[in-house]
Amino acid sequence: MTHQLTPDQARRIVVRAQLLDARRPGDVVEVAEELGTIKIDPTATIAPAEHSILWSRLGQAYDPIQLSKAVEHDRLLFEFDGAFRPMSLLPLMLPGMRLWPHHPRSREWLEANDVFRTDVLARLRAEGPMLASQIPDTAAVTLPSSDGWYGPNQTPRMLEFLQCQGEVAIVGREGRLRRWDLAERVYSQDIPHYPLDEAERMLCERRLHAAGIARVKSPHTPVGDAGEPALIEGMPQKWRVDPEALAALDDDDGGRVAFLNPYDGMLFDRPRLRDIFEFDYVLEQFKPKPQRRYGFFSYPILMGDRFVGMLDAELNKARDTLTVNAVHEFLPFEAEEDEMVRAEIADLAEWLGVTVNAW
Repeated sequence: MTHQLTPDQARRIVVRAQLLDARRPGDVVEVAEELGTIKIDPTATIAPAEHSILWSRLGQAYDPIQLSKAVEHDRLLFEFDGAFRPMSLLPLMLPGMRLWPHHPRSREWLEANDVFRTDVLARLRAEGPMLASQIPDTAAVTLPSSDGWYGPNQTPRMLEFLQCQGEVAIVGREGRLRRWDLAERVYSQDIPHYPLDEAERMLCERRLHAAGIARVKSPHTPVGDAGEPALIEGMPQKWRVDPEALAALDDDDGGRVAFLNPYDGMLFDRPRLRDIFEFDYVLEQFKPKPQRRYGFFSYPILMGDRFVGMLDAELNKARDTLTVNAVHEFLPFEAEEDEMVRAEIADLAEWLGVTVNAW
């Protein structure tokens, strides 16, 4: 059976799946379990991505200490590939990690640096958690950086490769610097084991649960055959929808205002944003200043199930203020909408522990 959905229903499904409806989740771990990933990024015009993503779901109940506790002490979350993930995803990721790398150049680099690999693992085994800068670079072959992201030191690259293979793990951070250790001392060894095909199927189900609805064969939200087929009124695309999301369609808790960090997972699937929300989002961080319309790192404003504007604001720590440069309205706000956005800005400033520099 193919489900027939209206655009309103599709939007509500997405908003609820992303924990952006009026019902707030309970804690950091619940957010991670539902979303699957919480992006890490240091760009902090307001707050680093991981913290603002959690604040947009939990509100004033969120304290950054909760995140570090869940990652470094309780081991309920783990850091992998630039995001925090729930530990329940690890068993589903490991079968694929054991087959990594897939690219011939990466395999050749690892083979040429087998002694280097052994050195890194031996150093961690003997000395425990370490920063990359504390581990000597004994690479025999250098892997060039095509994007300029990596410097000449090969140790960070080797650690990331070993993490992708499940050999090492990030145990915590010192500021923004990652501390590494052997995976066997970070991850629980008492976890279930799945065949590759079953693990991939379960990962697709988790992705669809976090998305609510996703386009068939989407490269941005790959869900395979998870869920059930759906069509959205007025759209030619074929979709897959989470059965749990369908069952909860009538449980409407209403909407609210949410400011979304530009690296929020809600914004990742740009084609879906255009199709379902009619929102053509462009991050202007990498545009020349004269070409920016909304600001360097503006936050999209979600009101209920519609994107209504962009918040251009920045935290001034020296003056203990949240400076609001502009609130860009896609359509002029009604009085009640303006009041709701201002109230959310006030809540954001209170969470940051600063006052608002009115615009």
